[in-house]
Amino acid sequence: MYIQNLFSMNAGVDEHMTKNISCTVERSSYYWDYSPIVEKVSNQNEVDKYNVVDLFCGAGGISCGLHMTNRFQTILANDIYVPALKTYKRNNPSVSTILGDVRNVTFEDYQEILEDKKIHLVTAGVPCQGFSLLNKKRNKDDERNFLFLEVIKFVNMYNPDVILIENVSGMKSLNKGSFVDEIKLELEGAGVNGYKVLEPQLLNAADYGVPQLRKRLIFLAVKNGLSEISYPKPKYGKNLIPYRTVADAIYDLPKLENNDEKNTYSKKQLCEYQELLRGTQSKLLNHKSPKHPDSTVEKIANTKPTKPMYDKYKQRIRLGWDIQSPTQVAGGIRPQFQFGHPSQNRGLSIRERARLQSFPDNYEFLGGIVQCRVQTGNAVPPLLAKALGEEILKVLDKKYRGK
Repeated sequence: MYIQNLFSMNAGVDEHMTKNISCTVERSSYYWDYSPIVEKVSNQNEVDKYNVVDLFCGAGGISCGLHMTNRFQTILANDIYVPALKTYKRNNPSVSTILGDVRNVTFEDYQEILEDKKIHLVTAGVPCQGFSLLNKKRNKDDERNFLFLEVIKFVNMYNPDVILIENVSGMKSLNKGSFVDEIKLELEGAGVNGYKVLEPQLLNAADYGVPQLRKRLIFLAVKNGLSEISYPKPKYGKNLIPYRTVADAIYDLPKLENNDEKNTYSKKQLCEYQELLRGTQSKLLNHKSPKHPDSTVEKIANTKPTKPMYDKYKQRIRLGWDIQSPTQVAGGIRPQFQFGHPSQNRGLSIRERARLQSFPDNYEFLGGIVQCRVQTGNAVPPLLAKALGEEILKVLDKKYRGK
């Protein structure tokens, strides 16, 4: 098999990752390429909550969604991307972190934080650029395609009850889908006694209340001996609750001109989704418009809602109020604005991008508008993670609470 021919777990994943991959990629200058930095914070872990380790955590979409259930607590998060981990730490001050390439994180680094704590769930939003259909240089030998082996390495160390891995839909097609088969095979043999692995499934975030048509490939694995697990059933869509729209997501946010910023909310009547995300937040965060040249402002103004703004880039549309947003992307390491506002002649603010992903309004993104585009585009929508967490709870509660 392709991956097994490249890697032998017994030979050492780290050595192969650095020597045997022929296709290197452009790296962001914001990656931490030095020795990992372990930051252990003192916190009062709640004994009635399940412990989570969030690898490749990014800005924290998975953790955010799991925390929405009030039943999980993340005790360790790791990422290589400096602005994303700063955002994660701002919003999760009680979580210990490791900044750095996960391939360089040692057992001793993990132990400094985890000690003898039981790990109930390990999650991983494994880097997806190598699989993405938007990547014109998509290649089966892209080094990012093999980082899932670091999840296996962690599982072999700590034997968690449940494993959740997320990636883009393009993984299913690259190299005739062999990556999906190999990940499933590796998960089945991981840990002390192996895992039962559900057939990987594409889930659409819109089916779980996210106002965005965003399909993600999900792997769920449960330790052998535990009860069966299922993917969450859709709650939104045809013959269900109507899909949430762009209007549901951002209509209440105050108007912005070009290169403008507002930090107070408008007094428009809120829909249910807006009330959910606002919560008790009083200060409006991250609501600043991009600084466009006049030509870009004119181009947006001359584009009808739901239509492409550029002839060569059909995916870059001006949003419409009554549709679901297309998939929001990170846009590479120097992303431009992706979507035009439905009625204002500008690109979206970071708060608007966060709303389309289902992040609550008290979730603050750090790093400037360009780096925050990367963070919001890469994130797992929290409401999708929450739906997955609710299914995982059924397994954990049956083992630990007899429910």
